[in-house]
Amino acid sequence: MVFAELVRQRQLLSLEYECERRAFIEVKDRTGIDRLEQHGQAWRAVRGVREYHNSLNQRVVELRRTLLPDEEADDHSFEPGKPVVFFYETSCVRDDASGRGVIYGASGTVSYVDGERMVVAVPEGGDISRLFSDRLECGVMLSFDETSYRAMFDALDRAINAKGRLGELRDLFYSRRPTGWLTFDDITVPYLNRAQEKGVNKVLHAKDVAIVHGPPGTGKTTTLVEAIFETLRRESQVLVCAQSNMAVDWISEKLTDRGLSVLRIGNPSRVNDKMLSFTYERRFEAHPDYPLLWSIRKAIRELHSSRKRGDSWHQKMDRLKGRATELEIRINADIMGEARVVACTLVGGAHRVLEGMKFSTLFIDEAAQALEAACWIPLRRAGRVVLAGDHCQLPATVKCHEALKGGLGVSLMERLVENHPEAVTLLGMQYRMHEDIMRFSSGWFYGGAMKAAPEVRHRSILDLDTAMVWVDTAGMRLGGAEYDSVEEYREAETARGHGRVNRDEAILTLATLGEYIEKTGRKRILDERVDIGIISPYRAQVQFLRRMIKHTPWFKPFRHLITVNTVDGFQGQERDVIVLSLVRSNEGGEIGFLCDLRRMNVAITRARMKVIIIGDSSTLGRHPFYRKLKRYVDSLAPHRLGRGYAGHEAGGENHHKVDDEDHSGVE
Repeated sequence: MVFAELVRQRQLLSLEYECERRAFIEVKDRTGIDRLEQHGQAWRAVRGVREYHNSLNQRVVELRRTLLPDEEADDHSFEPGKPVVFFYETSCVRDDASGRGVIYGASGTVSYVDGERMVVAVPEGGDISRLFSDRLECGVMLSFDETSYRAMFDALDRAINAKGRLGELRDLFYSRRPTGWLTFDDITVPYLNRAQEKGVNKVLHAKDVAIVHGPPGTGKTTTLVEAIFETLRRESQVLVCAQSNMAVDWISEKLTDRGLSVLRIGNPSRVNDKMLSFTYERRFEAHPDYPLLWSIRKAIRELHSSRKRGDSWHQKMDRLKGRATELEIRINADIMGEARVVACTLVGGAHRVLEGMKFSTLFIDEAAQALEAACWIPLRRAGRVVLAGDHCQLPATVKCHEALKGGLGVSLMERLVENHPEAVTLLGMQYRMHEDIMRFSSGWFYGGAMKAAPEVRHRSILDLDTAMVWVDTAGMRLGGAEYDSVEEYREAETARGHGRVNRDEAILTLATLGEYIEKTGRKRILDERVDIGIISPYRAQVQFLRRMIKHTPWFKPFRHLITVNTVDGFQGQERDVIVLSLVRSNEGGEIGFLCDLRRMNVAITRARMKVIIIGDSSTLGRHPFYRKLKRYVDSLAPHRLGRGYAGHEAGGENHHKVDDEDHSGVE
């Protein structure tokens, strides 16, 4: 049964691999660079700034993107570790849907990205000279990521054939056989609540597996950091992983704040001075033996370029390489020996610097967002595992419908919660949001187990304010001569048909937000720095709203306080006020991927004090979740926000300056 299930996991992963590979080829060959650029998967107008070797002896090229005076820097998907390929266009030929006029060049891996600057590691011998040419229009685009899939396939194969401890964990995970526990007195942690303290003790007592289930705002990270700290009182070193670079950076920062020595393997996606000093690269550079190693590597490169090759050349090369290898091993041993916490992504668990290393305990943060296959990558290095996350929030991303239907999206954490409930600690006390915001999420997703801490139970911006409001567009007529030809709010496909947008709902969204700002007081919003999040599940709507805010003068003083993004973009964040634009409004009652209710759980629970939902109840209300949500919100707010405020013409004349082509997106 165990082997059959893991083999099935491998087959489903193969479906996902083929689906993603075919999609990439189709996009690359048929879609064209224009659309890739709009989706944040390509940069045009790129020029090479310099070429050099970094501290790990990798050949890298620094790139800079040039934007036109009226061009905005849109969101992009470039981040460290992702594979890319360079492309070149002649100045007289523009790319079309068939890809004509595009020449593909060397490939590489993103090492660093910040603003309009990117550093890419490229293989020795790869031709990048055209990046420094003025005769070609150069660019860089994301390439298909074979590395992650290779690591996951290898991890599943190891798990299927495993003996020893990895085999024991595999058999335990796929059965309901009781997990093992150590017996000793519980510790007391005065600054944690009862559930958090219980979670820490369960981690310390677990021989095989422990799970910290942390709903929004319940202090999951605080609990996990304390569990790691207490574990290191009993063990010399632990491995800490997460699905994304951002999540690894976040937990790493909290651990360094706790006074622990952290070694960050891989390149942080949010590189800052604080985290940069903890990366393997910086520690490598700071080692006393590094200058000698650098000079030897330089001599090797110079010797490679030498034209005279004979016996003495080979002997000298062998001596230099042997000495370099000896120094690398010594430096690596020193760096690893000094670290109490080794932190990396799940795929980073296969990094060459970890080869041969074993850890008593593996901690996986945001475990519910990771594919099970990815979790098996670092598991081969561990004696036991602690998972933290919330399977009622964002799941792992699976693009193949058949693989998703087959169960590829079921995370290892979900499997263990079902098979081993005795290993789970639910953190039930939340410290983020108003009780009325929390209550619906608690009832629908967590069986009513969540409670609001006294200090946040009634937190609000305005006295006697209603924490949740639904502005219902069902049957609402559009006012103003400008919209006389339109009778009601309706969604529409974007010009290229790969996203959904509801422009009139976007106008209403900003009008409603403007009214709330006026009601609260502009000066107070600015003085108290009340932060606001505008969330839409659809990228096209997000881009449209961003343009509207940029082109509406009334919002200029508040732009630094307003963030507009998708649900996924807000994962792990919180704001004082959250405004949701749900977009879907049609006669057929179709709501698309709004059926993934975990995303709505994330969206609603980002708010500390106020949630304003903009949506069509006649469309959304056909789903039981939204029908119940609407009834709940109506029970809290007998009144409804209107549309009048000084800047109600949000979009107004500027609205017509925003072209449909600028707001294409994907769900």
